[in-house]
Amino acid sequence: MAPILEARGVTKRFGSIEALRGVSFDLQPAEIRALCGENGAGKSTLVKIFTGMHEPDGGCVLVDGREHRIRNPQESQALGIAYVSQELSIAPYLSILDNVWLGHRAVPFLHRRRSLRRAAQDALDLVGLGYLSLDARAAALSLGERQLLEIARMLVRDARVFMLDEPTATLSDGEISRVFATLRRLRDNGRTVLFITHRLGEVFETCNSVTVLRNGADVGTHPVSSIGRDELIEQMLGRPLGEMYPAGHHGGGETVLSVRNLTVPGSVERLSFELPRGRIMCLAGQIGSGAAEAVRALAGLVYQARGRVTVNGKPMPLGSVPQALARNVRYVSDDRAVEGLFLDLPVDENLVATRLETLGPAGLLSRRRLRARARELAAGVGIDALRLASLARQLSGGNQQKIAIGRSLLTEREGVLLMIEPTRGVDVGARADIYALMRQCCDRGLAVLMSSSDIEEVVGMSDIVITLYRGLQIARYENADIARSKILSDILHQSKPGRQTA
Repeated sequence: MAPILEARGVTKRFGSIEALRGVSFDLQPAEIRALCGENGAGKSTLVKIFTGMHEPDGGCVLVDGREHRIRNPQESQALGIAYVSQELSIAPYLSILDNVWLGHRAVPFLHRRRSLRRAAQDALDLVGLGYLSLDARAAALSLGERQLLEIARMLVRDARVFMLDEPTATLSDGEISRVFATLRRLRDNGRTVLFITHRLGEVFETCNSVTVLRNGADVGTHPVSSIGRDELIEQMLGRPLGEMYPAGHHGGGETVLSVRNLTVPGSVERLSFELPRGRIMCLAGQIGSGAAEAVRALAGLVYQARGRVTVNGKPMPLGSVPQALARNVRYVSDDRAVEGLFLDLPVDENLVATRLETLGPAGLLSRRRLRARARELAAGVGIDALRLASLARQLSGGNQQKIAIGRSLLTEREGVLLMIEPTRGVDVGARADIYALMRQCCDRGLAVLMSSSDIEEVVGMSDIVITLYRGLQIARYENADIARSKILSDILHQSKPGRQTA
């Protein structure tokens, strides 16, 4: 079968950086293709060339066997190529109907709403949103429904090739299942899907084939059935990864964090647990389960939270960040851009931002002390000292996450490290580095409490798992009892709330 879309020797430079180096591969009609590689491998650059946001410096793009110079997104749309970004472009206060047709190049100023409604309804039916009213506001939709609405928008544009960038990064398991069911329907309908993902489980669950990029070059394209997980990781990294998940601690230390009847109105109901020193506990649940809200409450960020919390035997009042910091409870947010970093400040200043009072007398900042402490922290989390003067926004997602972790390790005292979705948007190599850092925190005497909706991560990294569903504590598992099937059963509400398993 002739390819629907091809890249032949595509190159792209940004100044001295060669983002793509002679990339060649093709997409067949009616297939789902994963595009994998580390951050900086060139995945997004290639997709932007296909969709007219960048022009290649060399090589060419072919559609249906004919060479095309795609100079802007409108030309890409005319060729049947559609792009759904990580940042959804839904207009929340417009109707679903208006959102479906928003940006369509062929809708005239004077048009017949009846024909638009029919086409929009057909598109919604195909993506599994046929139950929605076309006149409802998009603001009422869940994240998963908004993702599917973006795909419906591309259908009315007669898209034949759908390009999706991390479409499941912020979705719950149920919403992810709906998105993938839609992608399969698109494939069965003769459409082609190319999507970028860092979650390797999605590649093997959903895709027909996978293309790997490394350092701007294409390493190869493989049927999913012919490549194993370890081989795929090795191709992405250019070296064997080794053990993704470092060994945990099975012994029981003294309790560092004790939580009794933690309640966050509307999110969490009477959550209780004890976290021993040197261990990683995960609050596992889908988005909306209350897991992330519980972690934020323990960080002092939820002022209406109630309950009794002690750290190293000392009470810690809720609703106060200073009180949490005084008990050496540190927090790493899942939203690096908004809560985690000062993106327009250098790496060194980000690393020391929460301990400026230690860097000089009487409020006077010593640049010498700042640089020395920043170098120490950078070494501790594996950030190249040559990057300390770079702006935080210039680093990859993995290195940005390392900055956030490094800033939380300024003190050698014992305490608790809180993390929400610790590897969201992070490539496979950086994931392994972050997991190693989490274990190093445990070795230093800290306890780690994370929330995660990534089941593979939950099973691989946790010494203790507490499952939640709609704010209710379902079960508790330790060590060998931690199993994917049990956790999925709990968080999908296939078991009864309140069941406790030691």
